[in-house]
Amino acid sequence: MKTSSLKKLANLPVIGRLVRFGISTLASRQMVTIARHFAKYLKPVLANDSDLKCEVFKIRHNVYCEELKFEPEYPDGMERDEFDNHSHHCLIQHIGSDVYAGTVRVVYSKSDEQLLPIEKYCSHVFDNSELTPSNFPREKICEISRLAVPASFRRRNIDKFSGAATGSINIEAYSEQELRCFPFIAVGLYFAAAVAARKNGIEHCFVMMEPRLARSLKFVGINFAQLGPTVDYHGKRAPFYINEEMLEKNLTSGFANLYQHIAENLK
Repeated sequence: MKTSSLKKLANLPVIGRLVRFGISTLASRQMVTIARHFAKYLKPVLANDSDLKCEVFKIRHNVYCEELKFEPEYPDGMERDEFDNHSHHCLIQHIGSDVYAGTVRVVYSKSDEQLLPIEKYCSHVFDNSELTPSNFPREKICEISRLAVPASFRRRNIDKFSGAATGSINIEAYSEQELRCFPFIAVGLYFAAAVAARKNGIEHCFVMMEPRLARSLKFVGINFAQLGPTVDYHGKRAPFYINEEMLEKNLTSGFANLYQHIAENLK
């Protein structure tokens, strides 16, 4: 059955719950294998020096400025903002080529003056007054943002791959097993962000994301709580919240293996 047909069934009453459970179970079984492939071909990296941060900013420029046009292009080919100075940056690196396959950041706050992006630009969208950043100690909150995966590492569908956004990677140079990993780079980046937050004593994570992405992440057990309506902010996005307990208690076994792998290897 085609993926599109399964998605339609998953949205139907009664049978939809069974279909979603079946998809989640299948994904979890596949993930046991994919977790092994991920460890073989990809590795998480903490961008803790200036050279690695330059790689972060180059990927972001490629995706957010050149491809998506969310931000203006910059002469040095690097996208940065005011929040980068109080952020932990993570990368996923392709082992065979040393090319970086994606990045994400964890914006933290040590004082009332260090606002999260969601506080500065989207504070008006919160419906849940109990789960707002201001309700928690500043050192315990963060925002996961600027997740970016170059087009050459994104699998659009089983037969079509796009490398136009960067032009630096020839898809044909990668094996079929390697390509199976690439759709899960974004999941790996979320796991890396969660690990970086946990290692720094951060307990409460916020993120602005597309609701459809949040629904997709539920299939693997990453259950974000939506805190408000969808607004126009770098596309149609809504505020979401998650903490370590919410993440770990719902992960299917296969994805828990990947999370553990990233936790042990992010350095």
